[in-house]
Amino acid sequence: MAESRHSIFRQFAASDWNGFLKGVEKEGLRVDRNGFIAQTPHPEALGSALTHPSITTDYSEALLELITPVCSSTSEMLESLRNTHRFVQQNLGDEVFWPASMPCELDGDASIPIAEYGSSNTGRLKHVYRQGLAVRYGRMMQSIAGTHYNLSLPDSFWDIWQNALGDQQSMKDFKSEQYFWLIRNFRRRSWLLMLLFGASPALDASFVDGVRHDLSRFDERSWFGDYATSLRMGDLGYHNNAQSSLNICFNKLSTYTQTLDRAIHTNWPAYEALGTQRDGQFIQINTSVLQIENEYYSAVRPKRTAQSGEKPIHALESRGVEYIEVRCLDLDPFSPVGVNEAQIDFLDLFLLDCLLSESPRIDDAECSLLDDNYKDVVSKGRNHELTLCRAGERTPIGEAATEILDRLEPLAGVLDGWNGGDVYRKALSAQRSVLSGDSQVPSARVIDAMRASGLGHKDWTMDMALKHQSLLRKEGMDASVEAAFVAASKNSIAEQKRIEASDTLTFSDFLEQYLRS
Repeated sequence: MAESRHSIFRQFAASDWNGFLKGVEKEGLRVDRNGFIAQTPHPEALGSALTHPSITTDYSEALLELITPVCSSTSEMLESLRNTHRFVQQNLGDEVFWPASMPCELDGDASIPIAEYGSSNTGRLKHVYRQGLAVRYGRMMQSIAGTHYNLSLPDSFWDIWQNALGDQQSMKDFKSEQYFWLIRNFRRRSWLLMLLFGASPALDASFVDGVRHDLSRFDERSWFGDYATSLRMGDLGYHNNAQSSLNICFNKLSTYTQTLDRAIHTNWPAYEALGTQRDGQFIQINTSVLQIENEYYSAVRPKRTAQSGEKPIHALESRGVEYIEVRCLDLDPFSPVGVNEAQIDFLDLFLLDCLLSESPRIDDAECSLLDDNYKDVVSKGRNHELTLCRAGERTPIGEAATEILDRLEPLAGVLDGWNGGDVYRKALSAQRSVLSGDSQVPSARVIDAMRASGLGHKDWTMDMALKHQSLLRKEGMDASVEAAFVAASKNSIAEQKRIEASDTLTFSDFLEQYLRS
């Protein structure tokens, strides 16, 4: 029998291991003091949402997105994220930064302002894409916030790993193949992340006003899922009927890019009926199943940093996979920055094990079972009687989760031995504590905290938001760090103006050229 990938990895010397490269993109709504979505424009002090390297907006003008650089340690990444939060909190005036994934009080689509990026063709393209999301799915779904975790391994690892496996491909093809190997196992196990980190079991009544649902009433203004871990990732959150026809294949890069490319060039009758313009204004980029690649919703994505004007698919095809993006994480409402140290360290361990474990191709039958397991944990993960389908048998969720944590234990020991600490065993222990009942899964903790406070979703989350704001404003930041943020904001505004001044094409011609590329 061939030597296992785990045993090959354990033969590395401590000096061969340079750790992980990581970063995070954390979203969150700006909210007024009444707990209603902010109607104000993106604060000028935060710079240009089009060009700022670490502070931008996602779907809505009120939906901030804070981005860290690529970091080599969890502590470095969290300090970067915390500094960005400190700067944002200092420049929100009377508004607060909403710490939950499910939104504050809304008043239908019209209350959710679509993000603006200025008059440049690039900025208008971003705005029209969001208009397209509005006409296709409505704006309510787009007001939900989450955390995206980006992880890669350094070139030094890939050199040693390729040599150890005796692989003869180009490094570009080898890395892409290995990242898809990881992704396949991620898809098999991602339900565990929804159990351990799902933190959106409740929502404000305004989110489901006029919508049929099977939630239970928490109070006059709040609903919750009896056993739900993440309403964000359930039927009320990110879903898309047109996309269910895509059958995106995660087995290898070529089939992944081909199926995505086909979706971008395949008309969808309902979108065709809408057209691309209304009253002389563009309302969507095209009438295809997907306007652009980013419209495809998935719990994980292979990624490559695109050059200016380059489409993500073309970047992947020409230079291969650079990192993976984990997209299923709810905001941790108990954390001032939406994530915590034990969570990040556990994710690193979990993802590395996905790379080191056997990972056969996923056929259609397995794909369907994996989707069912994921959906079940999202909607019923706190029900101890829930069973998951694994290897053709039904397994109680607690047993299945413990089995994965058990398999991570030796790897945690190897990494801690190389690093000279107990970081990964501590991260693993924190999750064992959750499974054993010594501490709670975040979704249960949220419900219990709401009950203990006597407050519904909006008021409890608002209370947390004010506490986080007070803490971060008191902490302040180093003068040189603050000066760098101020400079970045000013530079980003100047850069947006430069881009706007340099445009030579009309937007119609620019869009036509973009769609042809």
